[in-house]
Amino acid sequence: MIFLRYFILSVLSTLFCSQCSGPSSPNGLQHKPYKALHVNPFEPGNYHHFRAQEGYPRNYAIWKNRKVLSQTNESNASIRIDLSEQRGYLMNDSQLAMDYPVATGRSDFPTAPGKYMVLEKIESGKRSASYGKIYDADGECVNADADSRKDIVPPGGKYVGAEMPYWMRISWDGIGMHKGRVPRRPASHGCIRTYYKVVHTVFQKVQVGTPVTIVP
Repeated sequence: MIFLRYFILSVLSTLFCSQCSGPSSPNGLQHKPYKALHVNPFEPGNYHHFRAQEGYPRNYAIWKNRKVLSQTNESNASIRIDLSEQRGYLMNDSQLAMDYPVATGRSDFPTAPGKYMVLEKIESGKRSASYGKIYDADGECVNADADSRKDIVPPGGKYVGAEMPYWMRISWDGIGMHKGRVPRRPASHGCIRTYYKVVHTVFQKVQVGTPVTIVP
């Protein structure tokens, strides 16, 4: 009886442990836990479907309403920047023309919410007067994230401001929208870096005076 009791307890223990360790295939191999399948409830091709896709808003997807975008011009364009979503929205009056990725100011250089307007447009040649790189006399970069107002240039060296193509200034203290690296998180010194695939379009559609709204 004692042997039978130990045998039964041993079998039950084995069964219990095998169930706790996760599902197995018929050949005894363990399976990884099942991952929930993302199902988009909206019809492909519409904006609701775009926003409901897996990874939005922190992916690199771009939405264009081509009809509205073609009718968007300097007279009816405005821009909305959403800091929490890290997305930019090119508007034609109240209609959405384009939804695209941006990267705004990181925590130590936050982009301030508020109402702005485009104050200046420079397509090429614009460089930052405040942020860039410092090189020594031999041309070696000695500071890749330099602040020209605080960091010292070594003798014979130079400061080179960061390139900011498609510059669209929105404040006179150095904040603007421009082409730049967009790593899907706040990453700039306060500017709104605009994704390279759309920045030319945004630049073409706005003019000095175009409203820009930045929301938290």
